[in-house]
Amino acid sequence: METSDPVRRSKRWEGLAVVATPIGNLGDISARAIATLREADQIACEDTRMTLRLCRAYDIETRLTPYHEHNAERVRPELLRLMAAGGRLALVSDAGTPLISDPGYKLVREAQEAGIPVTAIPGASAVTAALAVAGLPTDRFLFAGFAPAKATARRRFLAELAATPATLVLFESARRLAPALADLRDTLGPRPAAVCRELTKLHEEIRRGDLGKLAAHYAEAGAPKGEIVIVIGPPDSLPAAEDDPALLDALLHDALADASLRDAVARVAAESGLPRREIYRRALALAGGREEPENSEGDPGP
Repeated sequence: METSDPVRRSKRWEGLAVVATPIGNLGDISARAIATLREADQIACEDTRMTLRLCRAYDIETRLTPYHEHNAERVRPELLRLMAAGGRLALVSDAGTPLISDPGYKLVREAQEAGIPVTAIPGASAVTAALAVAGLPTDRFLFAGFAPAKATARRRFLAELAATPATLVLFESARRLAPALADLRDTLGPRPAAVCRELTKLHEEIRRGDLGKLAAHYAEAGAPKGEIVIVIGPPDSLPAAEDDPALLDALLHDALADASLRDAVARVAAESGLPRREIYRRALALAGGREEPENSEGDPGP
């Protein structure tokens, strides 16, 4: 007799299934994902302890196999042999959609090269969840993963993203949130942003504001708890500086707070697209004339 339970009536599948799992709330798993995990011969997962919690919640008894960056080179051939022999493998991450900041892409690539079918079982993702609630443009976005932990490397990394004409999405650890926001402010200027914390969980929080205000808040409040996603608006989400003198002043105030007049002018020129000479004259006025022009025309030079 055919069952009416949609969880038990998934289409027969073969090879590798890339299965999205909840990012916090165990209720955010699909019926198809549950069925796929039950039907698999093995589940390859980053941390068996994390996946075991999910399996126990949904009566999934499939064998769990650790598969992470430290053992991937050794385990991957075994998983490929399983699938080549007709076995079914489900790939999951600790939370969310596999291949987003984890090593699963090599398994997918080698399975495809071996002619093994690969199926996606879509579902939760911290990236798309943060985009959905940030209130920032979503027509074009770039997920850049985690910024480097060390300040110098982080600033270089962010500088490479500064001109990207899209909303930026970053993961960040709670303990590095305040310095990361300060570097984002200094590198990208006062762009609108959102800090999304503990998405889908009991203590979910979305704090919105420009990068300067967010950096100041977390510098004072200290490191929050939980998982963090930062969403930053694209360059064109700022009003045009030529149409808003107050914005030009705000950009200069932020830049002058921790840079020389010359460096502040260069930064604001890159952010606003205005002529350096015009920005220099305004910066000199805001700085109270603390530096003099270096040539007769009041231009700081190229």
